[in-house]
Amino acid sequence: MNVNVYDFDNTIYDGETLVDFILYFVRRDIKIWKYLPKLVVIALKDALHLFTVEDAVGAYASFLEGYYVNAGDISGAVVDFWNKNEKKIKPWYSAVRKDSDIIVSGTTDFLLDEIMKRMGIKHYVGSSIDKKTGKFVRLCFLENKVKIFRELFPGAHIENFYTDSMNDKAMMDIADNVYLVKKNKITKIK
Repeated sequence: MNVNVYDFDNTIYDGETLVDFILYFVRRDIKIWKYLPKLVVIALKDALHLFTVEDAVGAYASFLEGYYVNAGDISGAVVDFWNKNEKKIKPWYSAVRKDSDIIVSGTTDFLLDEIMKRMGIKHYVGSSIDKKTGKFVRLCFLENKVKIFRELFPGAHIENFYTDSMNDKAMMDIADNVYLVKKNKITKIK
């Protein structure tokens, strides 16, 4: 089956979901402030493409194990976050959206679940975190995206892949056509 596959952050969503979610909490919970210096370093390394999968796991570990695990039920906060941020879904996507689309994102599934439901997207995968331990169960990032995509969508062939970043080179390599998305400008690069 031929499908269109999309990255989410900075491709369909105008921003980095996890960064926006952390900023959402910064205004509401002072306990998150102690993690800000490390989170800023993580964001800079990510922006400069200085991450490996192992680096990402290590970098987010203290935040996830320290803050996320102790945050309690955040489902209401996730709904409120998307009430405020759903407007950041780029308009070009609704014009090309198909029911067979697959979203493959580094964003955590607890954040993706709500927005995918709102957008009517049935096929998606993101990073997954064990709520009890704060450890990654699945990190959908860099070359792991291809591995996870093939495991969860066997037989799917990527006709068109849309991304904002060369971090997705591994996904680009298995797609027939690749489109680089910068804000609302889409450029075919393969």
